[in-house]
This record gives sequence, C-alpha cells and structure tokens, in this order.
Amino acid sequence: MDQSSPALLLVVVVVLLFLHLHLPTGIASTAFTSTPASSANHGNTIPDDHHSDNSQHLNVKEIMADTKVISQPQELLETHHETSDGKWKLKLLHRDKITAASLHHNFHDRFRELMKRDVSRFTSLIRRLTINGTSSTSDDPYHHEVLEENFGSDVVSGMDQGSGEYFVRIGVGSPPTSQYMVIDSGSDIAWVQCQPCNQCYRQSDPVFDPADSASFAGVSCSSAVCDRLEKAGCHGGRCRYEVSYGDGSYTKGTLALETLTFGRTVIRNVAIGCGHTNQGMFVGAAGLLGLGGGSMSFVGQLGGEAGGAFSYCLVSRGTETSGSLEFGRGAMPMGAAWVPLIRNPRAPSFYYVGLSGLGVGGMRVPIPEEMFRLTELGYGGVVMDTGTAVTRLPTMAYEAFREAYIDQTRNLPRATGVPIFDTCYDLSGFVSVRVPTVSFYFSGGPILTLPAKNILIPVNEGGTFCFAFAPSSSGLSIIGNIQQEGIQITFDGANGFVGFGPDVC
Repeated sequence: MDQSSPALLLVVVVVLLFLHLHLPTGIASTAFTSTPASSANHGNTIPDDHHSDNSQHLNVKEIMADTKVISQPQELLETHHETSDGKWKLKLLHRDKITAASLHHNFHDRFRELMKRDVSRFTSLIRRLTINGTSSTSDDPYHHEVLEENFGSDVVSGMDQGSGEYFVRIGVGSPPTSQYMVIDSGSDIAWVQCQPCNQCYRQSDPVFDPADSASFAGVSCSSAVCDRLEKAGCHGGRCRYEVSYGDGSYTKGTLALETLTFGRTVIRNVAIGCGHTNQGMFVGAAGLLGLGGGSMSFVGQLGGEAGGAFSYCLVSRGTETSGSLEFGRGAMPMGAAWVPLIRNPRAPSFYYVGLSGLGVGGMRVPIPEEMFRLTELGYGGVVMDTGTAVTRLPTMAYEAFREAYIDQTRNLPRATGVPIFDTCYDLSGFVSVRVPTVSFYFSGGPILTLPAKNILIPVNEGGTFCFAFAPSSSGLSIIGNIQQEGIQITFDGANGFVGFGPDVC
C-alpha cells in the first residue's frame, strides 16, 4: 500500500463526516425550497433534495386504521410542561377523550358533516370579501401585561368535536376558568359564552360566569375599544357586539376587558366578547380565539408584546397527538421558507400570500399567474385560512391542476366522486401507493411540497380517497387546513411574512 493511503483515507473520512453533519436530510414528507427573501431576517434557503423522483408514498393502511379509531371518554388531565427554550404549553386532549357527550358518528358521517360546514364556511368568506367591509383602527387605548415574552398552547383537531376547526385550551378570568376555544385565522374578535345565558349551545366545560371573575370589566359605549368593532351597539351604557359567521353560527353579547391565561403566562386587559346569545357549529368549544390580521384580534391586541408573531402546527386528522400554537418572536423558527404577506385593505383580517403557480410530479402546471393575483380593487388573491378545510382554486386553475394529477395517477383505480370532490380513487386493496408530489409555487421563489396525506384523503371507511382540492366559481383561492396539517406555519405580521417549516408535527 502507498504510504499516502492512510492520510488519504483519513481525509475522505473527515469529508464524509462533514457532509453528514451539514447536508440537509429533508423534512419527513414535506419539502421546502426557497430563494432569499427581500428582508434580511427572512432570507433562509432550504434546498429540496429529497424528492428528486417527484413522487411519494401514501400509507393507505395506516390512514384507514385511523378512520376506525373511536376515542373513549376519559377524565381531563391538565398538565403543564416547559420546553427547553422556556416556553410554557398546555397539554390537550380530544374532546372524545374528556367527555361522554361527544358525537360518536362513524367516519363517513363525520366527514359528510365536515364537508357541509366547509361549504358554509367558504360561502361565508366569499360573501364577506365581496362586501366592502373595512374596520376602523386606532391607537391601542389600553395596555396588556404579559409575564412571559413567548407563550403558547397545544392545538387539537376539532374534526371529531363537531366543528371542523382546531381547539386550544386556555384560562378565562381571575381565577382562570379552563375553556376550549376554536382558533380562527380569518376572524378578529375573541369571545366566550357567558352567564346569564339567554341562548347557548352545548360546550364541554361549564359556561363562563363573569360574576366569578375579579378581572372582568365591561366596556363603555364611548370607549375607543368599542369604536373598533365593525358592528357595535349600545345597551345600558355598555358596548355590545355581534358576529355572524355565514353558516348560521353567530354570537351576540357585551364587550369586556378580561384576563386570559396560557399555562403560566397571564395576559390582562384583553378585549373579548361575552356572548349571552349564541348559536352554531362550535360544539364542544366555549368560544373562538380570533387570530386574524385586524386590530381587534388576539394577536392584534398583543401588538409589540408578541412582536406580531405566532406559529402553529395543526394536528393531522385522525391522530391522537396534538399540535401547537405559540405566540411571540421566540416562536419564530430558524430555517423556515419565508413568503411575503399581501395586505388587502378591503379584508384586513385575512392573511393573503402571493401564489404564482402549482406543480404536480415536479412539473409546473400551465396556469397563468394572474389567476391567483389580488387585484387593486381587493378581489381574488390567495388566503391562508385555518377555518376552511379544503383548498379552493379558481375553476380554470383547478381543472388544469386536477387533469395534471389524473394524468400521473392513471395506474390507480378510480372511484365515484363525492360532494365537493370530483376526483376519487378506490384504494381499498392497497397497503401503500406511490403518488405524484403536489407543490405550491409562491411568488419570489419559495416552493412548498405537500405531504401525500394532505393531497389524497379518505372520505369513508371503505378505502375511497379523494383529491382534496375543489373549484371556486369566484376568483378567490383559499389554502385550507387539510393542506396545512403537519407543517409548522409562522406568521410574522410585524414584518409581513409567513414561514413554512422547517419542522413537521
């Protein structure tokens, strides 16, 4: 052997070790590719080097097993834990785990009800965005005291709770009363059902009673906080609110300043609605935590204290695990693929993103970029929404997208379509199938490749899976929560960016 061989071998080993430590290994079933953004704080680049074959596995057997799981009611076990970076979270359980009052329909029935609600949700969004509704803004007239800079809660899927939304568990009032709240990135006001209850739907916990809270303070009609409501009224000198969600759901009551608790983090003087007359599809939840972009949303009220930033991971359907919701600059991950947010003055509550195109199997579908563009008049565009389940695309874009997917799945047996979905497959005889990747091409370069289970989803217990996208007769596109599941998503409202990754959940 040549005398230089040992030295050469050592060099090779060192190089291989360096590559192993520094090359990206990929992120489960989700790929992120980004080009540097204009902001120095959002210029991370994540190579897409693990989907070179432009297809991925869909574990049919595992997904079908989840549709047959029926959770058994358990006592609520509230445990707190602190992460390594000092953030406090709350552990959550599905409502099926904590109360016998859950609706134990079979999977097909739950799915059908979810689709009905989703159609109502989508219709209500279209109606809201076709009416020029602008909300007034003003300087924050009150101050919030936050004991910790970053705080959060776990997020649980509301699909089995009869709502189709996602729930967090927080404390309301002083002393705090634990309540489940639906999170909604398309709404601003936060509210809970309150005693005395003129009309209330069924919820998991006792209805909040303001008389038991030392921190509850009504808001006067002349308050600047009251002026910020889109629909403000006055009764007995107290500010009244009313919110309708377009699917028959609504809440009416008085506006108040109250203390909210997330684990050991206490936020005082949060403007919330105290709903005395409520109706709708919030089964299990005590109310709603609005995370929209408006000044009255929970995030908007926190302002500089949380840095206008929050991050969430939506739990995948059918799993027993929980996702997470965190607030504050410390919740912003390193290594995310950042996409600029687009502000629509006609709809300040919604988070718009620039979408330039769609890809199937690594090939870009020929769709004009203008089809996804937000017009100067505030029409069209692409909204990211936690309350809508199914991603909607303008009809022409959807048809081209669907045909591209069908062309690359001709080896899979087709099945009859179901309401909302027109492209379905019979996968009952498969343990696993290989399907083409689906990617969102965002303006400026970032590309998000979805996990396989966010593309084809089960619609019954018989093995029928459908392409989880639908056409929109309007120009509006919505990226729904099915496509967001299992992906870490971060909104940096202060700097105008949304980040994807780098983690999965």
